[in-house]
Amino acid sequence: MLNPIHLQTLITVIRTGSFADAARELGYTGSAVSQQIVQLERSAKVVLFERSARSVTPTPAAELLASRSREALSRFRDLEDDLLAIAAGQLGSLRVGSFPTASERLLPIAFRHFIAAQPEVTVTLGEAESNELIEQLIDGQVDVALANHYDLVPQTLPYEITRAPLLEEDLQLLAPTSHPLSGCGSLSWNQLANETWITTRPGTAGAESLQRLCARAGFDPQIGFRSNDYDVVREFVRSGLGVALVPSLCGGAIHGTVPLPNENIEFRRRVSVLMRRDVSNPIISGFMSALRKATFSIESEYVRAVRN
Repeated sequence: MLNPIHLQTLITVIRTGSFADAARELGYTGSAVSQQIVQLERSAKVVLFERSARSVTPTPAAELLASRSREALSRFRDLEDDLLAIAAGQLGSLRVGSFPTASERLLPIAFRHFIAAQPEVTVTLGEAESNELIEQLIDGQVDVALANHYDLVPQTLPYEITRAPLLEEDLQLLAPTSHPLSGCGSLSWNQLANETWITTRPGTAGAESLQRLCARAGFDPQIGFRSNDYDVVREFVRSGLGVALVPSLCGGAIHGTVPLPNENIEFRRRVSVLMRRDVSNPIISGFMSALRKATFSIESEYVRAVRN
């Protein structure tokens, strides 16, 4: 195996014309230069210099090896630069997993900041529900994931996964503007016992939170429609098809809907960044910084950034 240091010494000896001059330029002793050339000759299995008492003369093999080495060493230096950039989180790839609401509200802002700061990093995005994202992290399919959990549905993460809190959201109760309770100053949850509800699919934390809130008030919610797309949920509410409990990050009330008083809902949805404990990717720290900027930019009365 040829040593790049020895090849650089060879090039310098040929250019300066002597071991002594090459040693002064490279910061070596004359003996060290001589030893490096001897080792290179052993590796190449050819004589590189004709030696005399007063001079050394490169052989044709040395001239050819030096010529071919210049390009190789240039690429090797490029590789060293790339490794430094990778270690600094400025080069490489980042696979991000996210749930749809975060993809719509947070990631456009975060990716804009991130790509502006680290343009040489390739970013890919995949969407899934939070429990699926945890499995993808464990399997190594994504490097980092934005996930959510509800206060009413405790979430225990596997040991391999660590969580960095990002933001917390109020839960908003939405109804059509024509709803009899719109405009009321306050309401108790049991006043909603006869409502038709629009919620997410069975088994999701959002649907489970609604189930538990209603159970606290002594009734089982009547589910009319389900969708994991909160834009669809809000459109169904606007069409008068029922009421819904939605996280604030989803955008809140739209034209044709109205938020009902929800002072009694002290529970929230919390958004976190999940990562594997045993994976150290320097790019992630830059992405976290971009996410913080995105979070602060959308912070409102109902969406609060978690300041670590």
